Amino acid sequence: MKKIYLILLLIIANSFSYSYYTPYSFLRFNSSGRASALAGCFVSMPNDASAMFFNPATISTVQNKRFTATFLKHVLDINSGNIAYIHSFEDIGTFSGAILYTNYGSFEGADEYGNKTNTFSANDLAIQAQYSNKLDTNLYYGVGIKFIFSNIEKATSTAFALDAGLIYLMPEIRTNIGISILNVGAQLSTFDGTTEDLPIDVRMGINHRLRGLPLLVNLSFHSLADRTDSFFDKFLNFSIAGEFYFGDHVQLRLGYDNKIRRMTTPENERKLSGFSAGLGIKSDILNFDYGLAQMGNSSLLHRFTIGLDF
Repeated sequence: MKKIYLILLLIIANSFSYSYYTPYSFLRFNSSGRASALAGCFVSMPNDASAMFFNPATISTVQNKRFTATFLKHVLDINSGNIAYIHSFEDIGTFSGAILYTNYGSFEGADEYGNKTNTFSANDLAIQAQYSNKLDTNLYYGVGIKFIFSNIEKATSTAFALDAGLIYLMPEIRTNIGISILNVGAQLSTFDGTTEDLPIDVRMGINHRLRGLPLLVNLSFHSLADRTDSFFDKFLNFSIAGEFYFGDHVQLRLGYDNKIRRMTTPENERKLSGFSAGLGIKSDILNFDYGLAQMGNSSLLHRFTIGLDF
């Protein structure tokens, strides 16, 4: 089983074209079409249900009961998605729940002599719950817990993780600031005794709506818990993005993730790696978001999100 597990990791990591894959890394997938188009600049994004995956404090800024569903067409046969729901209770706070799922496709099994045996699949699943409330005027906190299940052939691995975050809204200057720490936890059971670390992520970011121009600019630092050669190298893991508003119902988005571009090798084949774009269409109760991002030197990732307010 351990051989199958290691081979599967090599297959998936190679398909990513850069060293971004680790076990449970599906927890770091951009969780919506809008988040993908904005290169993950979502830790300070208010009034968007998908921001819960970047900062649990943001669920308090969602104005209505909201349901959202996302589908991601990944590389090879990898498909991923999530569903989420947010509900506020007066004098109690805001709660959310979500399910994240990734299927890595089917693989051909073989014995030690190379003879084909049977096909098997690999899947990841996370179930999360969050709570958020106001800490002070325009300052919100949020906490969350998630249980994670991974399956390769007949073997399983389980883990739990905690999230926490803050978001501060400054409507008078059209600016928001957010910070979060995600995926702090441990494995409960392992694949054949192989212990894996969870992808802990520390994020901080800011966005600002320009005066007199229908543009929301975003700056975010992510993966700040990753090991780097120096402390200052951590801040090379940044994303920048812009969201252009065409009236009240259409948005055009562009983004850039410097970490993805830096980790794409070889350098002369980076092309548009790290760049992203997308479109949003919004009505009173229904939202649609699409995000297109290039990962590695050739892989295009498509994300589709539908949101419903009620």
